[in-house]
Amino acid sequence: MTDRRFDVTAIGNAIVDVIADAGDDFLDAQGMHKGGMRLIDEAEATRLYAAMGPAREESGGSAANTVAGLASLGQRAAFIGQLGTDQLGAIFSHDIRSLGVAFDTPAKDGIGATARCLILVTPDAQRTMNTFLGAAQMLGPEAVDAALIAESKILYLEGYLWDPEAPRLAMRKAIAAARSAGTRVAFTLSDSFVVDRHRDDLNALFDAGSIDILFANEDEALALTGASDFDSAITAIAARVPTAVVTRSVNGAVAVRSGERASVPAEPIERLVDTTGAGDLFAAGFLAGEARGLGLEASLRLGAIAAAEVIQHYGARPESNLRVLAGALLEA
Repeated sequence: MTDRRFDVTAIGNAIVDVIADAGDDFLDAQGMHKGGMRLIDEAEATRLYAAMGPAREESGGSAANTVAGLASLGQRAAFIGQLGTDQLGAIFSHDIRSLGVAFDTPAKDGIGATARCLILVTPDAQRTMNTFLGAAQMLGPEAVDAALIAESKILYLEGYLWDPEAPRLAMRKAIAAARSAGTRVAFTLSDSFVVDRHRDDLNALFDAGSIDILFANEDEALALTGASDFDSAITAIAARVPTAVVTRSVNGAVAVRSGERASVPAEPIERLVDTTGAGDLFAAGFLAGEARGLGLEASLRLGAIAAAEVIQHYGARPESNLRVLAGALLEA
């Protein structure tokens, strides 16, 4: 592929994370499933925020975290996501642009508050997410810049945003633009609920050859395929998409392409603090390798390095320079 202005353009939820420590008893009292994600309305977001302990606010959103990781790896990235005209929206805009990520989606008034994710972190480092999508789910097809996608090597789509109708239409437009421009399309399933709600839609995308790289964790892979074991699940996915990438938490990750299978273990860490963003940063590392034309194993290793960094501190974006951590691997 000839050189393009951007390595990756991502479309996803523009969210500000509100992170607080919590015990299992608090989750039980709130009726939450530890480690899961639920969608909530603005009233519930306000109520839960009042019940939470001291919190810290950080820009987040799955695909936005991924482009933050790409920027830390020295890649050229752009982001498309919808904000409201409020303080949280201003925070998000400042944060993502300060990383060197191109972000030009105008904030809109009258579409609700900027999205927020109330994240409760238990002592075992599990994160339980409560997401108010607000303005993020109002991203429409008009926000998709076909020229921007044509200037990108890879288009990366966040599965969470496939759920609301307007952004789903936006992503369909983006896929069509990518196919016309020869831009590869990567899609992350994001959560098993996305699979359960949109299995037919997703299968239609695979059958149409619309997805070049599919990211899933082990639970999502099993949900998508209905397989009873991991090996059967990844074999089934690899038969549907050119490149299948499945993460397995402490058991590392596996990728399959054109009959080639590569796997890497999880990177060693000193201390597990917060698993928020692990999958997002893994995708950043893998996509960096893909954009550079590295092989499957090197791309998987970059993903494992990026994921290991982010789970050793609070928040879903890297605090260390990932390019330095990757070292010579980025030049392989």
